[in-house]
Amino acid sequence: MLPTFVFQHMNPPHPIQPELPILHVLVVDEDEVARSACLAIARNLGYKAEEVPHLGQVRSTLARFPTDILLVDISSREEGVLQAVAEVHALFPRVAIIAMAPVDSASAALSAMHCGAVDYLNKPFTLDELASSLERISVSHVINSETRKLRERLKLQDGLGQMIGRSPQMEKLYRMLAKVAQSKHPVLILGESGTGKELVARTLHAFGPSPDKPFLPVDCGSLVPTLVESELFGYVKGAFTGANHAKDGLLVSAGTGTVFLDEIGELTLDLQAKLLRALQEKEVRPVGSNTRIPIRARIVTATNRDLATMVERGGFRKDLYYRLNVVNLRLPALRDRKEDIPLLVAHFLNKIHREHPGRFSIHDDALRLMMGYDWPGNVRELENAIEHGVTMASGGEVQIGNLPTGLQDLALSYLHKAMSDGRKVEAASSTTAVVPLAVRERVAIFEALRITNGDKLKAADLLGIGKTTLYRKLKEYEAADAKQMN
Repeated sequence: MLPTFVFQHMNPPHPIQPELPILHVLVVDEDEVARSACLAIARNLGYKAEEVPHLGQVRSTLARFPTDILLVDISSREEGVLQAVAEVHALFPRVAIIAMAPVDSASAALSAMHCGAVDYLNKPFTLDELASSLERISVSHVINSETRKLRERLKLQDGLGQMIGRSPQMEKLYRMLAKVAQSKHPVLILGESGTGKELVARTLHAFGPSPDKPFLPVDCGSLVPTLVESELFGYVKGAFTGANHAKDGLLVSAGTGTVFLDEIGELTLDLQAKLLRALQEKEVRPVGSNTRIPIRARIVTATNRDLATMVERGGFRKDLYYRLNVVNLRLPALRDRKEDIPLLVAHFLNKIHREHPGRFSIHDDALRLMMGYDWPGNVRELENAIEHGVTMASGGEVQIGNLPTGLQDLALSYLHKAMSDGRKVEAASSTTAVVPLAVRERVAIFEALRITNGDKLKAADLLGIGKTTLYRKLKEYEAADAKQMN
């Protein structure tokens, strides 16, 4: 029979959540009966537990017993109890301390919190109160542990998950991700097209509390409103023409996983209202049904539009905006983190190597040119440029001539500028890149044709080459341009 001064009520013990780790609890109480009761309850709840009667034994016990939670009675007659709690907190900062004291010792409990305790229980307390306190600390332990692992992993990698970059802007983004990944709060991802918003959403899911559950993306901008509604909320059989069977919506079928709503700014006001109601009530009503189904999925949204301005102009509901914008992550444009371009290029080349035979590298001049380009399409445009370059390269090295037209035009503009300034190409600014001989040759041939009004014989004489050579070069350029267009 458990003493009433420890527990007011005895409800059937319920184990800690299965997804939480088995933590170690150390119970410190002079009263043997109370200590044994706490020990038994902690073990029944699924924790590994040990006991000691005096605070003086705690330090040596912590050195040999890997403790996560310290459950300590601070109403002891021993002197220096609070000082001992403070010393334990200083020496073992990762041990969570729960203070216990009679109801009339509230001032001592407050002092214990100041000395490092993270929670406080009034004696007598119920089983549910102890279970809730232990569970809160277990959840916090998971979040803190995963955050530490994430930060250590970042020190050894060029990015996070499939996200690549070590620029200050990306480091800031990783720190934010480490803080919010383990929570279930909605996250709004902002950024230009091509910055990798879905990749960030997938990273949040992968490092979140339910990585083994589904990640379900919805492109709100590519589907008509009726399809978006049926995709999100589901429908019953016969709800509309073609609904030959009932279907769960993604908000239900995701379970405790993640539903990613891309281009959320494209939702109609009617759908915005329905989504807001679902998030507020944590349940959905399938199309054609009067039954409501609870939902537990985490909601992550993304947009390249200015939602705040849309709210001001009436294009987006203010209440939904605040519901989705609990945490927002703003992705930097590639032009603002150009120091990450070499890492990204290497990543994309390795990706191509894994998917196709052969290994490719990139010429230094081509890489310098990429560093000088503003990339309006961001990382997506860079990846496409690398794929284009590998496809066009005749050998294992991607050169300027293999890159998309936009980048080649940039190289030619650098060369024209150097020529018009009366300087050698090599003397041009380092941001303009060194232009290969093949590109200079092409510029010289077309410049000669311009000067001679298209007369190929005069152009060949001006260049000091034979007409056959000129014709062959022009055919090569024509074939290369046609291949690029295809």
